[in-house]
Amino acid sequence: MSDTPPTTQHRAARWRRRALEAAIFVAALFAFQLWQLRDAERGPAPAFAGQRLDGSAFDLAAWRAANPGRATLIYFWADWCGVCKTTAGNVSAVAADWPVATVAIQSAPPAAVAATMRERGYAWPVTLADPSAEILRRYGLRGVPAFVVIGPDGGIRSLSLGWTSELGLRLRLWWASRGA
Repeated sequence: MSDTPPTTQHRAARWRRRALEAAIFVAALFAFQLWQLRDAERGPAPAFAGQRLDGSAFDLAAWRAANPGRATLIYFWADWCGVCKTTAGNVSAVAADWPVATVAIQSAPPAAVAATMRERGYAWPVTLADPSAEILRRYGLRGVPAFVVIGPDGGIRSLSLGWTSELGLRLRLWWASRGA
């Protein structure tokens, strides 16, 4: 083995290889996300109505009308989902500035979901229980956590599954608002 330092040519080749590996990794993640969202709805957001955990009625169209000209976020989660626990803080931070509705899918009955939310410190203004995941399926989504950004025009502007950052959510909402 030689004690001579690598040449500039060797270092450049190493960086090119690392850049190629990173590009392949990012492309694979992007392809996987597209595959996961292959059946997801596009175009106008599917309408739904339900009962909030506090017992009051919820209607997506009425809620959106109460937030005119704003992009909105629907966050699908489950009390048994580990990744959902890691995204909950991001959703809470975003909910302080943007209209956010959350839907607890395939979780416990509404009273138990409300108890879980209290235990974990989730104080989202709108939460519905969707025990059979009917609303999630209406959007063509296959898992949680799932994020749907609806533009001011009622069209789906962004769909994603899995962990996402607070900044990522804010940028998606901001971008959806720009196209109004």
